[in-house]
Amino acid sequence: MTPRPAMRVLSLGAGVQSTTLLLMSLEGVLPRLDCAIFADTGWEPRRVYEHLDRITAAAAGEGVPVLRVSKGNLRHDITDPAHRYASIPYFVRNPDGSEGMGRRQCTSEYKLAPIRRKVRELLGAPAPGFRRVPRGRVAEQWVGFSADEIGRVSDKFSVLYMRSRYPLLELGMDRKACERWLRSRGWTSVTKSACIGCPLHGNRQWRDLRDNHPDEWADAVALDAAIRHGGSHRMPLAGEAFLHRSRIPLTEAPIDHVTSAEWKSRQGDLFDVIADAVDEEGDPDGCSPYGCRSGTAVSA
Repeated sequence: MTPRPAMRVLSLGAGVQSTTLLLMSLEGVLPRLDCAIFADTGWEPRRVYEHLDRITAAAAGEGVPVLRVSKGNLRHDITDPAHRYASIPYFVRNPDGSEGMGRRQCTSEYKLAPIRRKVRELLGAPAPGFRRVPRGRVAEQWVGFSADEIGRVSDKFSVLYMRSRYPLLELGMDRKACERWLRSRGWTSVTKSACIGCPLHGNRQWRDLRDNHPDEWADAVALDAAIRHGGSHRMPLAGEAFLHRSRIPLTEAPIDHVTSAEWKSRQGDLFDVIADAVDEEGDPDGCSPYGCRSGTAVSA
């Protein structure tokens, strides 16, 4: 028999889908949440923090706390020689011309781990480690996968004390439906939640950073240069690392729109079209803690 959940928790990324779930719960469209948990890497864009403040206030008005948890500042830790280095999925160019990709450890260490620790604490695990949840205590965790993302659902991150639920799949709502629902209620400024210098950005996001957020662009450019040989701990190879998938320094990477003349000159097949879409929009998996299929698999 499946145990009745002791609490209902939202994994809040502060993007379109998870914001929709939180607001639907506040409106009574979905059952009431006990809390929402946002894992802060310390390196989110300013507009994400501003949006998070707004939805935190809205939730507080309805008695639902939005809890922020953090392992530290990922941006600082990447380049701090004294800190254990959690690899980001940078793009590698090896001396022999072959290509590779860094392990994606940032998601499990800076998002999954802090969320799980907080859930264990809320379920009654004793301090200071909050490791052992009392027998029979289970949290129902809402994850914001929409109907167009059903392929991202996986049980590889399952743990005994959390049971995942996907309300948007139950409602048959895709991302566009979430966007329409948010607009109808005046939430028109929800942006994609991802670290400022996330290598999984597409060209659209890099351009927006460069053209509209110059301070954040400068920060990403500085990190791109700093990781060229592996960040604070150096890579165990002679290759070079880059934030852009072209494996070219960010200031030189081809992030601008492809001209119509260039489009006409192309004679690409379906695989070219798919590759172009990834270049423009970024990795389709984005940066969701529970949908990580990008780069080399990591243990959670």
